[in-house]
Amino acid sequence: MFVIAGLVAALVLSLARHRLAHAELKRLTAANASLQARMADAAASAPEAPLFAPAAPASAPAADAPSLTDHGSGLHNEDYFRVTLEARVAAARRHLRPVAVVLVQVVDEGSGELSDPSLVGDCVRSTLRDADTSCRLSDGVFALLLEDTPENGAVWTVERMRRALAAAGSGYRLWAGIACYPAHAFDGGELHVGAEKALTAAREWHQDRIEVATASA
Repeated sequence: MFVIAGLVAALVLSLARHRLAHAELKRLTAANASLQARMADAAASAPEAPLFAPAAPASAPAADAPSLTDHGSGLHNEDYFRVTLEARVAAARRHLRPVAVVLVQVVDEGSGELSDPSLVGDCVRSTLRDADTSCRLSDGVFALLLEDTPENGAVWTVERMRRALAAAGSGYRLWAGIACYPAHAFDGGELHVGAEKALTAAREWHQDRIEVATASA
């Protein structure tokens, strides 16, 4: 009885988080669309520049319009990841399908510094499917949301990414942490924490390493 009550409470909390995440995603998308529309209107209404005249400087984006892109890698940024995570988990719950959260860190073996984000971003794009989501977080870690993907599929995705990096050049070390719904957690926040713990465990190895989260108690 207590187990059922706990599951019901967790489900209610998860649905509430999903509604908040969905509302925030709509706000960010609407703000981005509004910015694009204002920029298009400004371009259409601007007078044609005379021949050989220097181009006028581009207008700066509105201060209140959030960006959803990480400019170092060309992928989505952390704001997009946090909002999309809850939406993807909620969709997986509705359709009874798994979803994987993968955190990836790539460093130069010699210096231990984070690798070129544009290079890693290219490898991510060449590896993931159109249905998947790829982001770069503020700390330089890459976050992947893999649709309809259980644990073994997520491991294979990271392995293909590792091989793409190896083909791009030597001297890179890849660490990855994986957490999957529903095997390891039941909401986006718990999945993120599980993937972070797995990534921390992978960093303890002085070689490429993929770690998988354990199920939450």
